[in-house]
Amino acid sequence: MLAERLPIADDLHGRLVPDPYRWLEDAAGAQTRRWQAAEDDRWRAHAAALPGRARLHGDVRRLSAVGVVTAPLWRGDRRFFLRQEPGQEHPVLYVSESDGTERALVDPMKLDNDGLVALDAWHPSHDGARLAFQLSRGGTENSVLHVLEVGSGEQIDGPIRGCRYTPVAWLPGGDSFCYVRERRVWRHQVGASVQQDVAVTGRTGSFGLEIDRDGRCLVLAEGTGLWLVDPTTGAERTVHEGPDGRAAALPHKDLLYLLTDKGAPRGRVCVADQSAPAQWRELIPEDPAAVISDVAVLDDFLVVSRIRHAIGEMSLHDLRTGDRVADVPLPGAGSLGSMSTRGNEVWFSYTDSATPGAVYRYDAETRRTKLWAGTPGMKVPDVLSRQLTATSPDGTPIRVVVLAKPGAGPRPTILYGYGGFGVPLTPSYSSYILAWVEAGGVFASAQVRGGGEEGEEWHRDGMLDRKQNAFDDFVAAAEHLIAEGWTTPAQLGICGESNGGLLVAGALTQRPELFAAAVCSAPVLDMVRYERFGLGPQWREEYGSAADPEQLAWLLGYSPYHRVEKGVAYPAVLFTTFGGDTRVDPMHARKMCAALQWATTSGRPVLLRHEPGTGHGASSATRAMRLAGDLLAFLAEHTGLDLS
Repeated sequence: MLAERLPIADDLHGRLVPDPYRWLEDAAGAQTRRWQAAEDDRWRAHAAALPGRARLHGDVRRLSAVGVVTAPLWRGDRRFFLRQEPGQEHPVLYVSESDGTERALVDPMKLDNDGLVALDAWHPSHDGARLAFQLSRGGTENSVLHVLEVGSGEQIDGPIRGCRYTPVAWLPGGDSFCYVRERRVWRHQVGASVQQDVAVTGRTGSFGLEIDRDGRCLVLAEGTGLWLVDPTTGAERTVHEGPDGRAAALPHKDLLYLLTDKGAPRGRVCVADQSAPAQWRELIPEDPAAVISDVAVLDDFLVVSRIRHAIGEMSLHDLRTGDRVADVPLPGAGSLGSMSTRGNEVWFSYTDSATPGAVYRYDAETRRTKLWAGTPGMKVPDVLSRQLTATSPDGTPIRVVVLAKPGAGPRPTILYGYGGFGVPLTPSYSSYILAWVEAGGVFASAQVRGGGEEGEEWHRDGMLDRKQNAFDDFVAAAEHLIAEGWTTPAQLGICGESNGGLLVAGALTQRPELFAAAVCSAPVLDMVRYERFGLGPQWREEYGSAADPEQLAWLLGYSPYHRVEKGVAYPAVLFTTFGGDTRVDPMHARKMCAALQWATTSGRPVLLRHEPGTGHGASSATRAMRLAGDLLAFLAEHTGLDLS
């Protein structure tokens, strides 16, 4: 039975904007609950009949049976790192003592039998004696802050609530720290009540924090602003402020090393004295073909990590002049994780499409890279990886990475994209991608504008009034895959999550004939009312606001919910939502699902898979694998992948 359409419309700046499914915004309403229950039944019936579903679940589990290990963070004589053994639901935080003994420090699985508690973040003090860490339940990301003594493992502070992924900057001695709670920066004394916390600054925002080891230089970052604040007196100096670019700072001795896109969309490295933090001197200029993704400060060198057309690279530079000293040897053409340092050594993680993440150690004095910690290996499919170049309607080249088993001829294909918030799509190990490829499918990732693959200018060319570029790029990638013989419209599925769900839904409403199936996971879809739900107010800088007449016109130009038209043959569509999602409200998918069910004439299903009690994405490894198997089975059925 189709959802009830109501004659609701808003007069916005003289434009009548229909919203017939507004009642589906109320998750607790009796009518919404009845509708959701019926959709749950429809999905379960469809899922039960999907051929090869059990096989794909098994394949994803098998290919997911790899461990995870992160680069170590050194504090004093201790090193801290995450490790997840094959089959574990969550990573465990370990500490290694100076004598080499290791022990688990925070194990989320011992805190909850259902595996729903996650370790969101952790921050050891400078001497490694204390640890601030944050836990959330069910994927809600509503983190609660705790503090423990590392030596005994005894909890000595917390819970402190209202700390969603807050950064923690420890002050010298480990008796107090600065952190962000309810959009304010506070100084907290360990063991004291939060009512005794002292506001460090009058500024409000979603701040990032960094602090030097002496505790004199607290760096506050928010949007395009960067400030140095004395954590005791609150005295403030501006490093950067204004709309022309962003900057991140690493305090080191009396200097401030800055990674900025101000005057350099692909990034450059500058340095300033902390006494005059707004007076920058360029150390490493912008590379016209590569984006700086990370910078680490060693005793005598700088290490710079870059992304060149989605592939990671790393170089060593003189700390004083910025001159390039050497290229860092890497294990392959893949992605590099964040770096950690000690002395003249740097640790980093590496992964590619068929290689689980491992940690490598580079010694800047010997110029040698060695494996520091690997993950259990396995036999992976024989994968062909190629980078294609599509052309968007305005002539912009769009790179598309294709993974497939050796062979020829068009095959069922999944095209994936994100295209937002400056987030780059780079190669990484994925059990669900490999399961699809192993079964004979093609997997393609499109690096569309709005992402960060080619720098901040690439991001800006896919946001606000230029958001349509992202959809044009994605469609161009699809057409190129078809033209090059990789697939056909009857075999092409598209997939994306969160902002990527918006990308997918925008493409299927603008070019429905081009696709056989689509999966939108936790998507943003009602671009007129997105600001009223979840973290929507924080996305105005990316999307714009319906409160502004000009921006409303941009949003309505591509808003998937508002572009659904009666009588169009839409592809098969599966929406996935999560009941505890505090980022993207499930109302987006509910409304869009109802609209497509009313409109489509293709006879292909429009379904909603809802998972209660979990957040923005599956909250445990088991749930994530089950979700991946379901998505692949749906796409296989509706693109013709033979799983017999």
